[in-house]
Amino acid sequence: MTTAKTYRFSYADGSRELEAFVAYPSSPIALPTPVVLVAHAWYGQDSFAREKAEMLAGLGYIGMALDVYGKGRHGSTAEEGSALMTPWVKDRAALRTRLMAAVMTARELEGADAARVGVIGFCFGGLCALDLARANAPGVKAVVAFHGLFFPPDLGHQGPITARILALHGYDDPMAKPELMVSFMNELTAAQADWQLHAYGSTSHAFTNPAANDADNGLVFRPQSATRAFQAMENFLRETL
Repeated sequence: MTTAKTYRFSYADGSRELEAFVAYPSSPIALPTPVVLVAHAWYGQDSFAREKAEMLAGLGYIGMALDVYGKGRHGSTAEEGSALMTPWVKDRAALRTRLMAAVMTARELEGADAARVGVIGFCFGGLCALDLARANAPGVKAVVAFHGLFFPPDLGHQGPITARILALHGYDDPMAKPELMVSFMNELTAAQADWQLHAYGSTSHAFTNPAANDADNGLVFRPQSATRAFQAMENFLRETL
């Protein structure tokens, strides 16, 4: 299945203008169709996130790359990415509100099934995806975090989590070491979540991104693990959506 139509459009969180990228499948699909959001890594919505929206369209979903930072805001260096991401990591309440705006927008897309929404996210986007699961965002049934950040938002009591969760993780990831991985699993268990975690050996952070080539900081593309992770995602979305 290939992508038939892609386009960008503006949506908003309060007064902040955001820009989504949407991809629709080309083959005839049953309507309404599940929509899967793509949460970007720390640089902001980029070609990698948009390509994943098109990949999802190729699997028969409506893919939508969301925008946390605002239209036209993105970084190109580690310093710029950190400067963009850090305020949101420190203010998870504001992040939750920004992400909820994307979910509500996705549910209103033409042909979308508002009751069958998925979210996938990479690095910072993995944290975003998991925060939407923690928030029990309307319609969100499935969440996939690729090399995500695991620390909880600390926004008060966490009730039962209804979305199913799949975390795809490098065991050697310096940003989420094994002890944090265990803490995360304990958190999800306490929240009565239906969760899975696949840990890949000899695999570090950003392992799905062909541009990751900073071994000193633990950012390394690993094709074998990436292939396994995307296949796990495909199976999981087919099961849950």
